[in-house]
Amino acid sequence: QLQLVESGGGLVQPGGSLRLSCAASGFTLHYYSIGWFRQAPGRGREGVSCISSSNSSTYYTDSVKGRFTISRDNAKNTVYLQMNSLKPEDTAVYYCTAVFCSEGLSVGTAFGAWGQGTQVTVSS
Repeated sequence: QLQLVESGGGLVQPGGSLRLSCAASGFTLHYYSIGWFRQAPGRGREGVSCISSSNSSTYYTDSVKGRFTISRDNAKNTVYLQMNSLKPEDTAVYYCTAVFCSEGLSVGTAFGAWGQGTQVTVSS
């Protein structure tokens, strides 16, 4: 089972930054495309960004383009989501999992297990 662990969330003021980490144990992360999702209270889980295994091409949902950057460090077996210029509407629990990475990123394109996620709260 492809289990990943998210970390790095917290409380930040609007305009601030956070870097989320998605770490794998027991398997080699760079063989897989990895996606970040988020779920705000009362809303469905939406795809935020993904990075492919083959050529590290990336995808971002429109609402985070220019603010979020996804990357991978194969030596650390970790994928990151750098989030800048955070807005209150970015508040959500963020999850990472193995996906088929494309512009159609959604829970339907995820095939890894879901972890506990990491809470991101953007508030003054």
